[in-house]
Amino acid sequence: MKAIIISIIVAAVLVGGAFVFTKSDGKNLQAVSENNVSIVDGKQIIELRAKGGFAPLKSIAKAGIPTTIRFITNGTFDCSSSVRIPSLGISKILPNTGKTEIDIGPQQASLLQGTCTMGMYPFEVEFQS
Repeated sequence: MKAIIISIIVAAVLVGGAFVFTKSDGKNLQAVSENNVSIVDGKQIIELRAKGGFAPLKSIAKAGIPTTIRFITNGTFDCSSSVRIPSLGISKILPNTGKTEIDIGPQQASLLQGTCTMGMYPFEVEFQS
């Protein structure tokens, strides 16, 4: 009986710890954002935060401009520390903390979709003319 109670307590602590370490604050739950896209010296930079998923979930960017996606991690230990963009053949493991830039070149008007490696956390970039 003692072993069962201890097992339940250990499981509760592990599940609770997982929620604490992957919890996103309210700012990370943006559904659509244009504020994370900037153009510097003719190059478009899309910033996505990666922790407990990708934020914002959908970004709006301009088509036809050389583009870099910048992934920002800060103590990321979940599966959003790896990113896949199948249509571009991109698969990259991100550092637990830091910035990783992936050059995707100019994109035509389209919807670019990506996920973590497990496919649990999606993100989209809508390129508009």
